[in-house]
Amino acid sequence: MEGTRTGDLRGALLALAAGLVLLRFVPQLPATSLLLAFALLGLILLPFRSYLIGLFLLGFSWACLSAQWALDDRLDPALDGRTLWLQGRVVDLPDVREGVVRFHLAAAQSRRAELPRLLRLAWYDGPPVRAGEVWRLAVNLKRPHGLVNPQSFDYEAWLLAQRIGGVGTIKSGQRLQEAGGSTAWRDRLRQRLLSEDPHGRAGGLAALVLGDGSGLSVDDWRVLQHTGTVHLMVISGTHVTLVAGMFYGLVFWLARLGWWPRAVPWLPVACLLGFASALGYSLLAGFEVPVQRACTMIGLVLLWRWRFRHLGVSLPLLMAMTAVLVLEPLAVLQPGFWLSFGAVALLVLIFAARLGRWSGWRTLVRAQWAMALGLLPMMLALGLPISLSSPLANLIAVPWVGFAVLPSTLLGTLLLPVPWLGEALLWWSGLALDGLFRLLAAIAEGLPAWLPGALPLWSWLLLALGVLFILLPSGVPLRGLGVILLLPALFTPVQRPAEQHAEVWMLDVGQGLSMLVLTRRHALLYDAGARFGDFDIGERVVLPSLRALDVRALDMLLISHADNDHSGGAEAVAQGLPISRVVSGDVAALPAVLGAEPCGEQRWNWDGVQFSTWRWAAASDSNQSSCVLMIEAAGERMLLTGDIDTPAERALIDSGRDLQAHWLLAPHHGSRSSSSWALLKAVQPRAVLYSRGKHNAYGHPHPTVVSRYEAVNARAYDSVETGALRIDLGAFGEPFALREIPRFWREK
Repeated sequence: MEGTRTGDLRGALLALAAGLVLLRFVPQLPATSLLLAFALLGLILLPFRSYLIGLFLLGFSWACLSAQWALDDRLDPALDGRTLWLQGRVVDLPDVREGVVRFHLAAAQSRRAELPRLLRLAWYDGPPVRAGEVWRLAVNLKRPHGLVNPQSFDYEAWLLAQRIGGVGTIKSGQRLQEAGGSTAWRDRLRQRLLSEDPHGRAGGLAALVLGDGSGLSVDDWRVLQHTGTVHLMVISGTHVTLVAGMFYGLVFWLARLGWWPRAVPWLPVACLLGFASALGYSLLAGFEVPVQRACTMIGLVLLWRWRFRHLGVSLPLLMAMTAVLVLEPLAVLQPGFWLSFGAVALLVLIFAARLGRWSGWRTLVRAQWAMALGLLPMMLALGLPISLSSPLANLIAVPWVGFAVLPSTLLGTLLLPVPWLGEALLWWSGLALDGLFRLLAAIAEGLPAWLPGALPLWSWLLLALGVLFILLPSGVPLRGLGVILLLPALFTPVQRPAEQHAEVWMLDVGQGLSMLVLTRRHALLYDAGARFGDFDIGERVVLPSLRALDVRALDMLLISHADNDHSGGAEAVAQGLPISRVVSGDVAALPAVLGAEPCGEQRWNWDGVQFSTWRWAAASDSNQSSCVLMIEAAGERMLLTGDIDTPAERALIDSGRDLQAHWLLAPHHGSRSSSSWALLKAVQPRAVLYSRGKHNAYGHPHPTVVSRYEAVNARAYDSVETGALRIDLGAFGEPFALREIPRFWREK
């Protein structure tokens, strides 16, 4: 009877969770009236045998309504790009990097408009900003908008999951009220930790104590990503579990050694103390959504350990996941949700059905190996880098952080008011953390992360099934079949253009340019986007997109000229991929490490596709030096022009070359100084490509230029509106824009 009730509860939770999770996969949210009808139908079905359908409908309708409320809270389109004076309170810890202060402003008010409840703002060369302060600010406001590429961070989904309704850049401001409240106390604690700076690792210690990763350098994050240890520096279930486990284990061992009072049951005290410590640590870390998720899971697991162990180990996991989704349905948009619950489910699968006890080291090795393999399908589906060194790195780093760094860091933080003692503990923590980073850096250098290409659905399903078979207990029939099922993923043929055809991608890199040209057996990259401080478009956008398109090497990197918005990401691309040749129209201004050759009048043929380059010999600046590229595939032509201006356009026309092309990249992003009538008459484009950033400071493309292209009936494709754009050159067809793929959180 009890087993039946447990099964019913498990089924009910699964139905509710399925409805909540479905939100992640709907292309468009249903109308609110339809969602209310779903919810009413779900309530009607609850008393009957169809209660599972009712719970599913309730979960789905609640998730969609919650998402719709978040979308409705976005900045009014009429305010997009406008500058307003507003007032609000700084929440969370400000992030200071490369002279830019970024923070969240809550409850912002303006006399002229209604604003979203939460804004994410950036202040370039701004004054110190502290959590809890109230500011009056002049802000250039923008609606959430991100770059859309074959593979890159989905900024719009992240903003929605954080319920951030608008972003903006601060022009000026005035502090109205000093910091106060719990967030101000956390900020003061962060400043104290950073002032200690033991062994240069104060940023890492602040990340462990407060969940603030702004003190970690770009190189630190790169090392963590390459070794699959990011979870150790971002407060997550690992840290909350370690803290809860320390206090639970303290009571357990006192009872085991006979030092616990017999009149007091040790198990309830251990569970309550473990949860209280986890909750306290979560509050110290800011109690953001990932920490809430971890704390909820720990609480339910401890409750299961105390009172409901007989119900099985999978039930608390299911209860925790359902509770997290009910409290915040938008958690399904975050990779951390899938990875954290996926990791716990894997541990349950690996250890729940095993017979006998394993030693501590054998358990740790088994867990790391299984996690690396078991999370592989999920990492591929989420488009995340695969760390080949993760099992080894985590085998070292997890106990290192858990026993040598985290306890002394937390204890040292608590004892900072005690002279010398707190500082001494933090000194030891910094030393241990510095040693760990040095070791991880050596591992990352020898075995960097792998950015896989996208797999077709059938290949991914076989891979997932193969991994599941391999992770089953030994002795299960057909377990060895798992290895065979992995093979298609390793040998799936890559789709490449046919002979005499080319696949051209205009990547969405904001205010800049990067275009990929693929033929049957060759690849050329024309420009690599910009680099702004620690944000490198080449590393963050271009390189992952090339990997997603299964580009393993470049036959040529053609950098039109040396301006940052065209060449800034080139070094990151060169470090990430083998490149046969680097060519540029402005060699002298590029880093020598690229080994660029000068652009001249060259012609070549790859797989039946014709290429030719040209550069103005009399160019007087970098823009005029741009290397121009013409591509012709099966009679369809494309002209890539870099940033040439009107004089350079005239020189190109006077060179006597046949410039007629179906596709024209608007010179200089549509600047007023380019796209002359003479060039348009010579090219006679059927379509024009604008690669630019939304609300860019230069006003590209200029209205005059836009009207010229409209006058010659050239259809415009703007990267702001299309995202990355794929053109099948030689097919004379319509291009494919990634923003056409429906996502309910994505601005059209």
